[in-house]
Amino acid sequence: MTNLFSKNAGTSLPLAERLRPKTLDEVVGQDHLIEPLQKLLQAKGMISFVFWGPPGTGKTTLARIFSEQKNTHFEPFSAVSEGVKRIREIAQESKSRLELLQQQTIIFIDEIHALKKTQQDVLLPHLESGLFFLIGATTENPSFSLNSALLSRVRVFLLKGLQKDSLKEIITKAELETKKEISEDAKKFLLEYSNGDARTLLNIIEAAALSEEKITGEALKKIATEKTIRYDQSSDEHYWTISAFIKSMRASDADAAVYYLARMLSGGEDPRFIARRLMIFASEDIGLADSNALLLAESAVKASETIGMPEVRIILSHICVYLAKAPKNNSTYKAINAAMSEVQESGNLPIPLHLRNPSTQFLKEIGFGKDYKYPHDGEKNTNNLPKQLEKRKFL
Repeated sequence: MTNLFSKNAGTSLPLAERLRPKTLDEVVGQDHLIEPLQKLLQAKGMISFVFWGPPGTGKTTLARIFSEQKNTHFEPFSAVSEGVKRIREIAQESKSRLELLQQQTIIFIDEIHALKKTQQDVLLPHLESGLFFLIGATTENPSFSLNSALLSRVRVFLLKGLQKDSLKEIITKAELETKKEISEDAKKFLLEYSNGDARTLLNIIEAAALSEEKITGEALKKIATEKTIRYDQSSDEHYWTISAFIKSMRASDADAAVYYLARMLSGGEDPRFIARRLMIFASEDIGLADSNALLLAESAVKASETIGMPEVRIILSHICVYLAKAPKNNSTYKAINAAMSEVQESGNLPIPLHLRNPSTQFLKEIGFGKDYKYPHDGEKNTNNLPKQLEKRKFL
């Protein structure tokens, strides 16, 4: 295996690779993981685990450090470009390595969420036998992306997005490594642009260092065409953001709601999806407190189908803020849920005869419509539920 930690690797490596931590003590921003990983390093045996966290937070770095310090063979595997055939080859290679060199193998699966469930099953017997151990890296929630059999065999470690103090530390190291001064306005730009992603931060510094004597904010802005928004319609960020959007409106926090709306639109979310959620919210959470809210939300759906970005953002913002500030009442939402639960529990109870339409003379003769009171004549029936549910209330 090529030693990726060699001090003689040279400056031809990318800046992110040159500054990659060599030990757990050098890792920044993941203090909560250092102690449990140290304990695993000190233990005689090994377990398989998965690092889950945002891009550029150290998943690959931690995997390499662990493998190096455990003196195992580190075998990278890309879930995006490789398949079952390669897994089987790695299993055979691991067996030979174990027999000839008495060396364990760690298969490092980057983007493990991209591994199909059938491919995941191929790993199981080898993990069970200890032929190799797994370290996975993913930006997606393992609870959804890994099947239950594989998930039961691994421990999941959650990585956090890097905070500004950690990013500042990395910027200082980059200054020393590139021997280029980074201005204060450039540092401020980097902290915002990188979005907690060390790799993004180092890549833009490296690009600027190739052409600038001093790295300034202006120089970085020319290189960075647009800030990276971490959002994908099939990712956790998608579900977390729409959840935050709905819950902010429910809490009548218009500022937070419009912020999450901007996050979704900036990430390329379909305005029609947002509009549909606004319409559902208007009925579920506002309901009878302001029935006009549903009509207004319906206009968002129509607008999203006829007006594209960027103009539709104005309409969505208008309706989002209105719904956030509107009074809330979810009684109709609770009523239909309770009624549906009752139907599931009690089944098709007989409908009272007075509510049944006597569409033929025979039906009239057997009691259909008997004693029905027409409300517009000033009378009404008060017992319209099936007999077994006469005292049941849903609202």
